[in-house]
Amino acid sequence: MKLDKNEIKKALSTISVAGEGQNMLESGAVQNIVTFGDEVIVDLKLATPALHIKKRAEVDVMKAIHQHVYEKAKVEVKVSVEAPKKKQVNEIKGKPIPGIQNIVAVASGKGGVGKSTVTANLAVSLSKLGFKVGLLDADIYGPSGPIMFDVANEKPLSVTVDGKSKMKPIESYGVKILSIGFFTKPDQAVIWRGPMASKALNQMIFDADWGELDFLLVDLPPGTGDIHLSIMQSMPITGSVIVSTPQNVALADAKKGVAMFQQESINVPVLGMVENMAYFTPEELPDNKYYIFGERGAEYLAKDLKIPFLGEIPLVQSIREAGDVGRPAALQENTPLAEAFTELTRNVVQQVVNRNENIPPTEAIKITTMAGCSAVNKK
Repeated sequence: MKLDKNEIKKALSTISVAGEGQNMLESGAVQNIVTFGDEVIVDLKLATPALHIKKRAEVDVMKAIHQHVYEKAKVEVKVSVEAPKKKQVNEIKGKPIPGIQNIVAVASGKGGVGKSTVTANLAVSLSKLGFKVGLLDADIYGPSGPIMFDVANEKPLSVTVDGKSKMKPIESYGVKILSIGFFTKPDQAVIWRGPMASKALNQMIFDADWGELDFLLVDLPPGTGDIHLSIMQSMPITGSVIVSTPQNVALADAKKGVAMFQQESINVPVLGMVENMAYFTPEELPDNKYYIFGERGAEYLAKDLKIPFLGEIPLVQSIREAGDVGRPAALQENTPLAEAFTELTRNVVQQVVNRNENIPPTEAIKITTMAGCSAVNKK
């Protein structure tokens, strides 16, 4: 008996590969059919390497041909596997937060380089330039935001928004702030595993009434770990700022911080690098610069990594004093220190402008810079 190829196709259209809704012909599983008298060879290509799926497909093909075409047909089924290629995802992860235009993560490879100090002063400087600013203190194990903004004794209130209960951030110096420090005692250690810390962060992100913000700054903990991944999976990060001091031990860790954001699976744009404690200027010798930790180390590293250098902040006693009393140094007027933070802030804004110009128009946030003061508008 000579087998008819069309009848075989009709028979195979009655079965499907396990887990697929379409029949074998529609799904493209059947690659080729060759007949020789009462013999038939069916080539199948499956999208899964699972052995039980392969065996079931072979048996189903044989049964279908025997039942619908010729019960004594000699059937050979050749199965190959070609798993579908994973699509390369380059867009920023996370779901948008209504009302928040840009989210900037401030990170450092190691602790003690002044990341939180830079974040606090960057927030204040943005507010002084006319932006609506929020600050999420994501350093779960060492929150410092409440102290730096002189709100350590404050507690966020509960407000109802669209029928849902939400946390109202504490506001200080024109910056809306949320921190785990508001929910723990000053002498209480936060001893949480990664999932617990991530859950707390998600509550502060999505269960908060942030309102309309031009910038939400996220003060990340030192290093590269669970919290960083949780933040980047939860929110669409516009870009990251890396803070380092000039010495080699800090630069080595800063380099790892940059590498984390640039990983293909993360792909968060690095807006640039800040050199903190760039030089020491004693109060009695305001024109002198002493490069205690090395000279221009972070600037050279930024150049090597081909990322923008955003500015340098000196090691000045008043910065420490201002942070300790809860009045960020950027609040000062007409001082070299305030000017340094203003210059840094303008550079960050400009890099956000540059970064947003490369986003598809439906997602882009348009920032227009005007003579030192800026306005943010959605495209």
